[in-house]
Amino acid sequence: MLLENLFLKLPFIKQFVKFFAVGIINTAIDFVVLNFEMAVTGITSGPYMFILNSISFSVATINSFFMNKRWTFEDKENKQSGVKFSQFLVVSVIGITINGGIVYAITSFINPLFGMNPQLWANVAKLSATAISLVWNFLGYKFIVFKK
Repeated sequence: MLLENLFLKLPFIKQFVKFFAVGIINTAIDFVVLNFEMAVTGITSGPYMFILNSISFSVATINSFFMNKRWTFEDKENKQSGVKFSQFLVVSVIGITINGGIVYAITSFINPLFGMNPQLWANVAKLSATAISLVWNFLGYKFIVFKK
């Protein structure tokens, strides 16, 4: 009841919750595809890993476009789907650039806090970067790609 009232008064909260759920699904898709590729090819590092990661990211991004278009932002319009997908891809690439830049900056220029080991610190950096890029992606999709 309380959540329903909140969604009615602030519909962007409902959109954000849906967006978050889609993000979890697409993260899972990205990891499943990447791990499948690694199992099939035996590649776990090096320059070919970039290619495998690009493929898994692309599969997740394509799924993300359709889930966000139809469910999160309820965009039923089929006109300009190519344009919207291009905009979606640009927002997503900016998002992953923001994410990667934050992870790089935190892990490269800030020593681990509270006695954390470097691996745990990298995960803290990734979590921080994900939160910031999540906001960017949501706003970009809402106000650029799927604007009403």
